[in-house]
Amino acid sequence: MLLPSLAAAQPAPAHAAPPTASRPAADDWRGFLRLFDAYADSDRIVGASVLVMREGRVIDRHDYGWADRAARQRVDGRTLFHWGSITKTLTAISIMQLHERRGLSLDETITRYVPELRQVHDPYGMIDSITLRMLLSHSAGFQNPTWPYTSGKSWEPFEPTTWNQLVAMMPYQELHFRPGSRYSYSNPGFIYLARVIEQLSGDPWEAYVQKNIFAPLGLGHSYFGATPYYLAADRSNNYTVQRDSTGAIVETTNGRDFEPGITIPNGGWNAPLSDLATYAAFLTGASQDDSTRRRYDVVLPRTSLTSMWRPLHPMSESAAAPDSMALSFFVVHRGPATIIGHTGSQAGFRSFLFFNPATSATVIAAFNTTNEASPARAAYARMYEAALALLR
Repeated sequence: MLLPSLAAAQPAPAHAAPPTASRPAADDWRGFLRLFDAYADSDRIVGASVLVMREGRVIDRHDYGWADRAARQRVDGRTLFHWGSITKTLTAISIMQLHERRGLSLDETITRYVPELRQVHDPYGMIDSITLRMLLSHSAGFQNPTWPYTSGKSWEPFEPTTWNQLVAMMPYQELHFRPGSRYSYSNPGFIYLARVIEQLSGDPWEAYVQKNIFAPLGLGHSYFGATPYYLAADRSNNYTVQRDSTGAIVETTNGRDFEPGITIPNGGWNAPLSDLATYAAFLTGASQDDSTRRRYDVVLPRTSLTSMWRPLHPMSESAAAPDSMALSFFVVHRGPATIIGHTGSQAGFRSFLFFNPATSATVIAAFNTTNEASPARAAYARMYEAALALLR
């Protein structure tokens, strides 16, 4: 359908700011919100939400627009977003749990668990040298972009939906560089890691994460795949904005659920921002009571978790972009601050979660729209950098 006038259709943003801990400077937060709303307006975002945390507590939150425009359902504290590649951090933590509990070596080779990878064309003769550590740090040599097999036709699958489909693609792929030599983002690398988790634990990946991360951390509204019935009313729709053949701007409503299939371990997490805030409290180790800290250590001891944040490969050859890849986490340097986190993008949803481990300051944001017509890259960059500046 044609995009309606945003001035007429967009509700006023809502705010919630429980006074539970010291906030960033009020001017910083207000300035960030101006950039956040300006970006959302310029990129035709239908709905979005952002929060900041200190010491494990949400101190400011801002909700923008519609969770479902046609239903006149606004984004609020219950809205369920899709978090895309932030899911990869769950897969990585699961591997680290097996490292701690079962003695799984990060230098174990992936072909021990996924021998099918030997079908990939290997000009370096090194496919059997690819380790779990390389997969976790996106340095195994696999291609980026991941799925170059679509021409955008409506009948084509969103992504490979079964393991058999993924295996069938392997003979048509090749290693693009020597494993371990540099960074190149790989979605299927985390599907291969999920196969390790399933073989060692005996559980499907989704069940393993539910038992070993979601349940002990109390993430009661997090799930994978189709939305549970009791949460369906809170699920955000998702949208893409494109130009049609006449050049008109068209907003497509994609539906509240979609089928990520075999790709769930690299991008299938659905949850409200409150669950992501609880997860961030675990990541930052921010807790005021001993029982919560003990639960955190049951999920993953602090020393093992922080070892995942050591930079391994630069993410750009440019000295002006001093960001690095660690074990599934991005390491971002802004001024004196070292910031840890990840971004997500799948279907129409986009997201980011970043925190400063030195201060526990955290920012989490989700958007339910991707604009392919004329994306406001400059406005997004200003908003993104302002978000990171809240963590210094």
